[in-house]
Amino acid sequence: MKRIIDETYHLVAKEIKLELRQKYVLGSILLYIVSVVFVCYLTFKQIMDVQLWNSLFWIIVLFSTFNSLSKTFSHEQGVGAIYLYSLASPQAVILSKIIYNFLLTLVLNFLALIIYIIFIGSLALENANLFTLLLVIILGSFGLASIITMVAGIASKTENSIGIMSILGFPIILPFLLTVLKFSRNALDGISWSVNYEYALVSLLINLMVISLAYILFPYLWRE
Repeated sequence: MKRIIDETYHLVAKEIKLELRQKYVLGSILLYIVSVVFVCYLTFKQIMDVQLWNSLFWIIVLFSTFNSLSKTFSHEQGVGAIYLYSLASPQAVILSKIIYNFLLTLVLNFLALIIYIIFIGSLALENANLFTLLLVIILGSFGLASIITMVAGIASKTENSIGIMSILGFPIILPFLLTVLKFSRNALDGISWSVNYEYALVSLLINLMVISLAYILFPYLWRE
């Protein structure tokens, strides 16, 4: 277990270093978020309706996350995959991908929230429970990152990886996204934690289930 933790740590550090060297990737994602939010601003201006504000935000989060993580295993192809196979265990590879993608998604989602508030306004946040809303974003970021990472690992073994990701990803993401939407709507409405803890628990269980499946099944996929 200690070996897997060490390998995971070094692989996460490698991913961060690669991301810092390729700053244009992060810049392109931020440009995508700003562009989408600006288009929403031109269409809706200030949004006062909580349900519309909430739904639009998570649509932006979903597609920006999907675009940013769709090429998660692009470096692990051909010779790169063989080299990595000789250095690290498959469990460390998938865990490092999930952890790094979670950190990336979390940063992007918080930036998206700030940009969204600047353009669309914060009228829908007047009654919001900010602590619960931040918790929703953290759990939502982790869930989206883990699901898309697992699906990207499967799709990387096929020729049409983007198409396969769309086919496999959205049916898995949909139940989780519905839970997060309801959870964040309650947070925006300021509903007490005695109601929201159920949604937090469901989101956490889905995240744990996805990580467990990825940890167990990815080694079989990695050997192919």
